[in-house]
Amino acid sequence: MRSDQLIEKKNKLTARLKTFDSLAVAFSGGVDSAFLAVAAKEALGSKMVALKAVSPIHPQREHRAALKFAGLFDIPLMVIETEELKVPGFADNPADRCYLCKRYLMSLMRAQAGKTGFAHVAHGANVDDLGDYRPGFRATEELGIVAPLVDAGLTKADIRALSREMGLPTWNRPSMACLASRIPYGRPLSARILTRVAEAENVLYDLGVETCRVRHHGNVARIEIDPGGIPRLAEKSIRDILVKKLRAIGYDHICLDLEGYVQGSLNRNLGERGH
Repeated sequence: MRSDQLIEKKNKLTARLKTFDSLAVAFSGGVDSAFLAVAAKEALGSKMVALKAVSPIHPQREHRAALKFAGLFDIPLMVIETEELKVPGFADNPADRCYLCKRYLMSLMRAQAGKTGFAHVAHGANVDDLGDYRPGFRATEELGIVAPLVDAGLTKADIRALSREMGLPTWNRPSMACLASRIPYGRPLSARILTRVAEAENVLYDLGVETCRVRHHGNVARIEIDPGGIPRLAEKSIRDILVKKLRAIGYDHICLDLEGYVQGSLNRNLGERGH
């Protein structure tokens, strides 16, 4: 996109943000929420705050990165401990799991924002999110959570480009999702399983993999990475490390998905469920 069109969208975002007398931003530290938090700080100054959830469904590696980002850009931050696994129905891992989670999480954030004097809560959804299966988006609409990036017409590519221009280290970060997204719908969730997935992905990150998902299929770990990295992981020396470390974590079989990483790959069978 031409830079003048990006500037126009950025200006539209700034104008939208300035319509709020005060704003709390749901902040994960990912590309979208990091950009939104910085833009809100620029537009509103002390009239904004970022709200960050911490729980077993959120990787600790990403939590630490989010805290570092907030400190680097002087973003006022409140951390909220959440217990999604105790939300009725969530641990059953239904197809509308994200709806249950998002409604619970955003209700907590809205309550926290109100207690601390922030009249509105925003989340980092962008225009591209409107075309995917996103039951969590319905929950945010029901709760009156605003989506300034959508209002400004910003796509993920726009946000990455603007983030790069602004010097945000998140501009090229891989897409983030909670650990529950690694478990096929219908398989019960537990803190033990989520911890196993996080530990398995940490093995890959420690090997220099930038984008990965370890899909949990019982005693089988199905690894998704960018297709360009598949030959390296298929080398015997790397295979041996993966097999040894993932078996130590609790997986009996370790598989490398030849298709590579596909965002939302576990959504493919939703059509069979009537969703």
